[in-house]
Amino acid sequence: MSDVLILGGTGWLSGRIAQRWLDAGASVTVLARGGRPAPYGAALVTADRDDPDAYARVADRDWDEVVDISSRPEHVAAAVEALADRTRHWTYVSSLSAYAANDDVGADESAALAEPLGPREEYDYSRAKAACEASVRNALVHRAAIVRPGLIVGPGDPTDRFGYWVARFALAAAEPVLVPAAPGAMAQVIDVDDLADFIVAFGRERWTGVANTIGDPLPLAELLALARDVAGHTGEIVRADDDWLVARDVAHWAGPRSLPLWLPDDMPGFATRSNAVYRLLGGTIRPLRATLERTLADERDRGLARERSTGLTRDAERELIEELGQSV
Repeated sequence: MSDVLILGGTGWLSGRIAQRWLDAGASVTVLARGGRPAPYGAALVTADRDDPDAYARVADRDWDEVVDISSRPEHVAAAVEALADRTRHWTYVSSLSAYAANDDVGADESAALAEPLGPREEYDYSRAKAACEASVRNALVHRAAIVRPGLIVGPGDPTDRFGYWVARFALAAAEPVLVPAAPGAMAQVIDVDDLADFIVAFGRERWTGVANTIGDPLPLAELLALARDVAGHTGEIVRADDDWLVARDVAHWAGPRSLPLWLPDDMPGFATRSNAVYRLLGGTIRPLRATLERTLADERDRGLARERSTGLTRDAERELIEELGQSV
């Protein structure tokens, strides 16, 4: 039986990873702050990773696998220092955001990483992930897998980004929906369950290396069309140009008053990363329609009209559609 330690293990992705290891017959321990239950069958060690002795209760034994998804360089560095000599294999879940630039279409794992974030420097997610990778790589030279997912999507997504579109089309029904014109925009996602399956399968094999764990790139317009079809939307599609949206304080990508997944057109390499290594290793990429269907079911359960952390409110969207119609 494998002894597995998940640093986290109660969140959206980390909880799924813990459950997959349990399903594989492993003995699973999760180290987390508490407040959320551990998957049934896993042992919970309550600890705050800001504490100097956070790992004391798990550093006195050997592990077959340690999994960490943190984006806090100090947390990852401390975990590596405490546990690197006590584990046979380490999986670090990084991000495609760790790369330095998004200029090259189809860039693979050899692309340059961002400059690692240094102590006392202002937090930057890209540089933080690069710093976390460096800690893992330096301490576990031939015992670590580094996986770099892009946009993780599917049921339970706490970010509200991907689910916004299929939920909005379903909520609007026969009414209009505002979308970015963005003719060259691309999208690239990975289903959370495909990612969890890959992390566990290759943890069991103690695979070492780096992989962009991401699905195939496709035009954003195709993703939105498929989301509309899955939702059964029959209303009008109202397209707005980038400049028009920006002038009205509509944000890119995520957050309040945004159009999710829409990005400026000066990032041609974003959402076009190579996933050849992931595919070669047998990583699963389920049909996007299946992920959208599962996501819509989850969105309906949570409430299509609920308050969201990302996206336009329906009222704000209607106001923009009305203004756009008057300006045509």
